[in-house]
Amino acid sequence: MTSPHAEIVDVLRLYLDGLHYSDTTRLGRAFHPKAAYVCAVEEPLVHLSTDQYFPIVDKRPSPASRGEPRRDKIVSIELAGPVTAFARLECAIGPKHFTDLLTLIHVEGRWRIISKVFHYDLVEPTR
Repeated sequence: MTSPHAEIVDVLRLYLDGLHYSDTTRLGRAFHPKAAYVCAVEEPLVHLSTDQYFPIVDKRPSPASRGEPRRDKIVSIELAGPVTAFARLECAIGPKHFTDLLTLIHVEGRWRIISKVFHYDLVEPTR
């Protein structure tokens, strides 16, 4: 039997792999079908369902296909109880550096992301 922490790490790695490879099959295994995707960096507020978010991922070239190195990490995981957790991750895709705040729930025997609220900064490439 694995610990909740180890199970959450597995989901977060699946999520980061899904981002790096623009793979909505992996993302679909990481996200709960009713998950929310939210960003307030620009106006108007972005608030999407997975049904709205996944086609965006499907259309973009993956960081892997562009030869981008992996620039992602799990910063922290906090269990709020036996079925609720919070994770902070950092990753970069192109010039955008993201801080992802993910809420996870344990339902139907496994952990899944129920909300993704994120911030990003544009970072100019160094020459």
